Amino acid sequence: MEAAASSEGAMEALGHRLQLLVRTFRRECPRVLESERTTVHGADGMMMVLQLAVAEVNKQHRGEFKVSLSDVLMAWKHLLFGKLHLPAPDSARLENYDLIVEAYESFLKRSNTVDLVDVLRMYKQLRQVDADPEEPVSPIQLFEFLTGTMEFSGLPDSSVPSTPSSISRSCSSQMKMAVRRVFCSYLNLLVNTKNDMAVALTLDVPARALGRQAFTDVKHAAQSANTSLFLAVTSFVRAIQLGGKGYAPAESDPLRKHVKGLTDFVQFVDNLEEILGEVPDPSVCGAKLVAAIRAALVKGRSSGDELYVAAEETTKELKERICQIHQIQKRAANGSGTGISPARPKAYAVNHATAFGGRDTVKVLMALLDEEALTPPCANKADLLSEEQPDLCGAEGTCVLTLFRSPEVSTGCSPEPLKNRVQSRLDLLKPKPKDKVMRSQFACTYKEEEELPLNRVLEFPSSSQVPTCVHPAPKVTTPPAVYEESCSGAEGRSSAKPPSECPNKEPSGIQQGAALKPRSGNAPTRGAGPGDGQKTGDNTQSKGSKRKQVDSDRHGGSENQPPEKKRTTSVSVKVPGKKVAKAAGKKKLISGQGKLTSFFRV
Repeated sequence: MEAAASSEGAMEALGHRLQLLVRTFRRECPRVLESERTTVHGADGMMMVLQLAVAEVNKQHRGEFKVSLSDVLMAWKHLLFGKLHLPAPDSARLENYDLIVEAYESFLKRSNTVDLVDVLRMYKQLRQVDADPEEPVSPIQLFEFLTGTMEFSGLPDSSVPSTPSSISRSCSSQMKMAVRRVFCSYLNLLVNTKNDMAVALTLDVPARALGRQAFTDVKHAAQSANTSLFLAVTSFVRAIQLGGKGYAPAESDPLRKHVKGLTDFVQFVDNLEEILGEVPDPSVCGAKLVAAIRAALVKGRSSGDELYVAAEETTKELKERICQIHQIQKRAANGSGTGISPARPKAYAVNHATAFGGRDTVKVLMALLDEEALTPPCANKADLLSEEQPDLCGAEGTCVLTLFRSPEVSTGCSPEPLKNRVQSRLDLLKPKPKDKVMRSQFACTYKEEEELPLNRVLEFPSSSQVPTCVHPAPKVTTPPAVYEESCSGAEGRSSAKPPSECPNKEPSGIQQGAALKPRSGNAPTRGAGPGDGQKTGDNTQSKGSKRKQVDSDRHGGSENQPPEKKRTTSVSVKVPGKKVAKAAGKKKLISGQGKLTSFFRV
């Protein structure tokens, strides 16, 4: 009993020394780091970054962005021994191990993050000689903590509630670990927007239709602009919202396919930042932030859902812990303890990451995230690194490794299945339904769902064919039809014109006659004997007008019916010397068509 009690006391003391290590780093980090918003990766975060680094090196040398769990564990072991300067293990190192370490460090630097080994390394030059201990944690102790070979008390455990819960429902440890990681990732974005791992864990949680393809497009945009993922997303959305034609992204930009999802993501983060800047009390502000994240996650979920239960428990734990951290920092600011420096930013420090809205809340959030980095590592590495992660958004891509793996591009060697190709071809050959067009006010004269015949179309002449005046004044000049009569008269007529002029005058005479005289009505019959050529000029003019009217009747009796489509019945009119065919009947019109036509003719 005494040995167990002493062992428990030693582990609790070691846990407190780890917290002292991180608090000292946080207090003095602006001396060696460019930004005081640098965040810390814990054991699980370090292993996830290492998995991405190994997969990236495999893609460069083997062409596949894949990695086995055994390779990650072996690289993890060698990485800890190398960074902690411990004796190298007996097992052989992985191929391209140096490139893996380089990719790992590059990811940390690009994301403005450090790991716990870097914190221990920087502690020696950051500690105050008189106030801080020389080495609170030895390298071997930190190695045992990161590998999970030793349990520590006094540290937060994400798998066990810190306070008794009245909720009788339970959720799996893997689900709760994934949900807590999402909560902390959103809070991490409020502190460090360069954290690419936080963007990967929150971009499509809750579901925003931003799967692997969207994340790949964002990643390529960030790489081409040499920026972080979050900055690439916000730059694109801001250009869409605020940019004019000269500054808006091109239509060929791949991110345009995901405008809605990316806008929703940026809008949600903007809402969190608005809460952060408007609420001065860190306890109240932290509670509102956690509640907003919880509301987004459980939207549309039932109270019995596993995700709902995990979100409820995580929200309660984080609210309580934020209030506790705030009280600790208030006592430290009043001189009753030690902690983060309460000094306000100086005037010249504006826009140098030291003056911002909600500064006290940001300090509380950073302390909370530092405690999360000290969470004991996940006991089952397969639950952490496998591609089968809990469903948080109802779509693929919940695993970080799957997200960073670019979708395979089709090269044409493996076409789509035959069934899909046949169906797409049938869809192309299928006649498309005709859109219903707007009908005019004359729809009563049309037949529904039927194309109009040609004769119906020609019954409505254009404005150029409609006479502009109902009773035009007669022209003084003699109609050219007189020359036609003179040309067709008996031989030896003294008043006939040359035959060469008659064909040229006949068409214009017919057109003028049609415009001057109405086309309907019967032509009067007159005798036309051989001696008619010797009559006076008045008789010749009247005969020309009558002949013009008869010719007009031959071409058609109605303006709305063209000659080639007019159906007529021949009636024999007694004229001495010849017979004239007259159109005696009219085509039967649809009810109402005649009135509309005559109305618009006027």
